[in-house]
Amino acid sequence: MTSKELVYRTLAFENTDHRAPRDLWTLDWANIHHGEDLKDIRNRYPGDIGGVPVIYREKSPVEKGIITELGEYIDPWGCRFTNIQRGVIGEVKQPIVLGEEWEDADAVRIPEEQLSFDVAQVNAECAKSDKFISSGACPRPFEQLQFIRGTAQLYMDLMDPSPGFLAFLEKMHDFYCRLLQKWAQTDVDTLNFMDDWGSQRALLISPAKWREFFAPMYRDYIEIAHRAGKKIFMHSDGHTLEILPDLIDMGLDAINTQLFCMDFKDLAQFKGKITFWGEICRQHILPFATVAEVEAAVERVYDTLWDNGGCIAQCEFGAGARPENVEAVFRTWDRLTGK
Repeated sequence: MTSKELVYRTLAFENTDHRAPRDLWTLDWANIHHGEDLKDIRNRYPGDIGGVPVIYREKSPVEKGIITELGEYIDPWGCRFTNIQRGVIGEVKQPIVLGEEWEDADAVRIPEEQLSFDVAQVNAECAKSDKFISSGACPRPFEQLQFIRGTAQLYMDLMDPSPGFLAFLEKMHDFYCRLLQKWAQTDVDTLNFMDDWGSQRALLISPAKWREFFAPMYRDYIEIAHRAGKKIFMHSDGHTLEILPDLIDMGLDAINTQLFCMDFKDLAQFKGKITFWGEICRQHILPFATVAEVEAAVERVYDTLWDNGGCIAQCEFGAGARPENVEAVFRTWDRLTGK
């Protein structure tokens, strides 16, 4: 069975006799500090989900630097990230839009060059792989708005939205939809989007505001994917329990979220309704737990959410993670699901 077939069967809850699909995420930190261990883990537990190289005919006129290197990185929207630790991602310290009514929103550039990729070139790359292939685009409206506006001021905008804010939101959403529509024309298997919605204990905004502003955008993304016969995956850090039913009702295929921020008794109700694309806790377990505790954590996810599929063996080898714990994640998933 190919990796592609394995992922599709897992998403359909029809994986009755094969291991869970694997997906290892890494920050540059892991390669800097544990390069040989990372290489060994990848060799022993090859991933089933991948991407393809993409060639853009147009380059961003503003993007500058490397996002995980020390110093400043400017993203394609013009947002400036400051990084003080090599191997991780920095923060935006100065927003672009300062006007109370978003009257200076023209200072933000929409990165139209991301639409300049060649569909035929992407398809040729897809044909070379038997992995489940993800698209090279990942809309993130809530997070990008924070980079552009600043988090505190964005919360104020959501409480009392100005016409300028609403106009920019519509402009951003139009761009993201056009981007996903073009990726939906390719031979990739899944489209993707993301936004970090949770604190440790709750959503960052009220569920009502989330449903008012962001759920309609996500619904459009999901419909774009499904109309084209694609799957669609979402990432969101933090406590996301309150919006999981909404995402399931929209038809989201898989969610990557911080399961260990939530009560597993509450998560059990979603077994068989959506695929949990990881994860094992990278705040406490991967950096600080013993190997036995890592094994127990994977078993807890398996016991709660595995249903002839419905789980992808994913974790992130990020800052502070121990190589032996990352290895234990995949070894334990293989033990529990491999027949």
